[in-house]
Amino acid sequence: MLNHYETVFIATPVLSEAQMKEAVQKFKNVITENTGEIVHEENWGLKKLAYPIQKKSTGFYYLIEFKAPGELVEKLEIQYRRDERIIRFLTFKMDKYAVKYAEKKRRQKQSEKVTEE
Repeated sequence: MLNHYETVFIATPVLSEAQMKEAVQKFKNVITENTGEIVHEENWGLKKLAYPIQKKSTGFYYLIEFKAPGELVEKLEIQYRRDERIIRFLTFKMDKYAVKYAEKKRRQKQSEKVTEE
């Protein structure tokens, strides 16, 4: 049975757009190559950090929501740790309420986009 997860990672702000895309693709591949399924992703862009990490005050935030067997999380986090572009990451298992909330939030965003157009 697949669990539902959400992972957010923060990449160093010195990356070019191409380097950031490459980093995102790498982690998405880790998920999909290990029987995971990506449900949703959001690029939150460059944001100010709550406190400096590695002398940096900003970072590129990226969220991926995915379904996967539990052992995939360890593989993903090993890749985060090995990658010098990643300054922080957090992965958590979503319960059914978190999954519903995320879906609801996406629907709201979608309907906001439609009304703006």
